[in-house]
Amino acid sequence: MIKIFSVAGLAAVACIAYAQRGGDASWAPKPIELTKYVAPHKPLTRLSDLKAKYAGKKEWSQVVVDDEHLNGEYVFSPPGAKVSRRFHPDTRAWWIVMDGQIRFEIEGEEPFVATRRSMVQVPAQTLYSMETVGSQPSLRFQVSIAKAKTLYPADVEPPKTPGLNWIKVQLGRKPFGYDRGNKPHFTWDELTAQAEKKSGTYRFVHDDRAVANAIYGYEKTLPAYDSKNKGHYHPECAEFWLIMTGQVSYLMEGQDRIVADEGDIVYAPKFTFHAPRWHGEKASCRLAMNGFPNISHLFEARTQQ
Repeated sequence: MIKIFSVAGLAAVACIAYAQRGGDASWAPKPIELTKYVAPHKPLTRLSDLKAKYAGKKEWSQVVVDDEHLNGEYVFSPPGAKVSRRFHPDTRAWWIVMDGQIRFEIEGEEPFVATRRSMVQVPAQTLYSMETVGSQPSLRFQVSIAKAKTLYPADVEPPKTPGLNWIKVQLGRKPFGYDRGNKPHFTWDELTAQAEKKSGTYRFVHDDRAVANAIYGYEKTLPAYDSKNKGHYHPECAEFWLIMTGQVSYLMEGQDRIVADEGDIVYAPKFTFHAPRWHGEKASCRLAMNGFPNISHLFEARTQQ
C-alpha cells in the first residue's frame, strides 16, 4: 500500500513554510560559489523541446539526469518495441509512462498494461520485460540507481557492448520482493482517488538508495506566494522532479522563477536552495526523486546562533 503523508506533516517537502524549524540551530556547509550545472543537467528540461528535437524520429532516448546517485532518461518507442527479459543484480528501477501503453511482465506478478501517468517499479534480482502495445508510440521516463548494471538470463542474448565481454555466471539469484510500501504498479486513477480526498505526498519508491514521492495538490491550499522564500537545500544529494500533471513553480537559487509543465524535468544540484509549489488553478503533481529515503531539508535559520 502506498504510504500517505499529510501536507502538515510534510511542510518541509512542500515548502509551505520556510522559517526556522524546531530544535537547535546547526552550522551547515554552503559553498561560496553556487553549484554549477554539469551536462546533461539543466535547471529545466522541457518535454516540448525534446519532442521538437526528435520530431520525425521513430524512436529516441535522452538522458536528462546522470549524477552520483540516480540516472533518469526519457525513452520514446514505436508500437511493438520490446525490452527483453533482464534484471539488475543489486538495485531497483522504476518507470513513469507519460504516453501510450506499455505491457510489463515482472517476475512473480501477473502481466499488466501501464497507461499514461502509471508508475511501475522492480526490485533487485527481479526479472522484467516490457513491450509497447496498442497503435500509438509510448513515452516513458525511466530511473535507475547510478551506475546500475543489467544482467540477462541465459536464454536471452545480451546486446553487443563495446569494451565488454559477456560471460555466464551463477549468483544464486533471488528476487528482493516488495516491502516498505513499494508495489509493482500504481495507476494515476489510484493516486488521484486518494489525493483528491486530501492533498499530500504519496511515496511510490522507498529504497535505501533512492526515493520517489508523488506530491499532489492545489495552489489554492498554500499560503500566498512569497518571492523571498528561499526554501531549503540538500548538502549530500541533488533532487529532481518529473511534472506528472498541471504546473509547478520553482524558486531556484541562481535562476529566474521557473514554471514547469507536464512532462518537464526540474533539477536542483546539491547545496542549491529551492522552493517548489503547486501552481495554477488545476491540480498539480510532481514526482520528487533523490538518493536518500529520509533526506535532510536544510532551511536557513532566522538568526545565527
